[in-house]
Amino acid sequence: MIKAIISDMDGVIYRGKQIIAGAQDFVDRLHSSKTPFLFLTNNAEQTPLDLKLKLEHLGIHGIEEENFITSAMATAMFLRSQKERATAFVIGGGGLMNELYNVGFSLSESHPDYVVVSKTANFNFEMLKKAVRLIDGGAKFIGTNPDMIDPVEGGNEPAAGTILAAISAATGKKPYIVGKPNSLMMMLATRKLGVHPEEALMVGDRMDTDIVGGMEAGMKTALVLSGVTTPSLIEHFPYKPDYVFNHVGEIDLAHL
Repeated sequence: MIKAIISDMDGVIYRGKQIIAGAQDFVDRLHSSKTPFLFLTNNAEQTPLDLKLKLEHLGIHGIEEENFITSAMATAMFLRSQKERATAFVIGGGGLMNELYNVGFSLSESHPDYVVVSKTANFNFEMLKKAVRLIDGGAKFIGTNPDMIDPVEGGNEPAAGTILAAISAATGKKPYIVGKPNSLMMMLATRKLGVHPEEALMVGDRMDTDIVGGMEAGMKTALVLSGVTTPSLIEHFPYKPDYVFNHVGEIDLAHL
């Protein structure tokens, strides 16, 4: 029995600056059925408040800050479980720094325990040089998410994965990445909701991140065809979702 919903956002609730058909109905049904839910995103730049305001601006209402889990939040939760009162050198924005502060981390450029990397428009050669030296000096290399590009108005732009690749090339070390498709992020989300993975449904538009991550975490999965994956692409993967819908408006927990 499905007791909770974990859902991707881009390609599921909205696409660019457009709400996807049925998205508000989907949220309304979650509330009316008292189904716990989280919106899960690899975005590490924005805080839950930023995301709430973004959805409201697009016309999606009934979402609170506690209804989000970002890759920055998941990274902070993971690192807090590994070591208390640690220090980190951060390449990333305010969303990531805020989450690390929230779990008691200090930001430091002097012998930090971790180098934590996410997407930032401020990345430069000095940051690259500093990260390389710190990792070579023993700091553990952490990435919030592996996305190489992000779709934006007018095309694509480099994302966290490109920064991670530069640091990895210079150090010869690969980062441990917390965000999707790592099933760890899905498991952290179910823990936050207080349900077992098999009691949760992962809703997403990508076979290679949302569906595989949910599957590997032991969750039921629902693919929506409103984003990246098309019906013809499903057959190219060696695994399949439990459900396929045209959009989230078709998802009715009473009939799953």
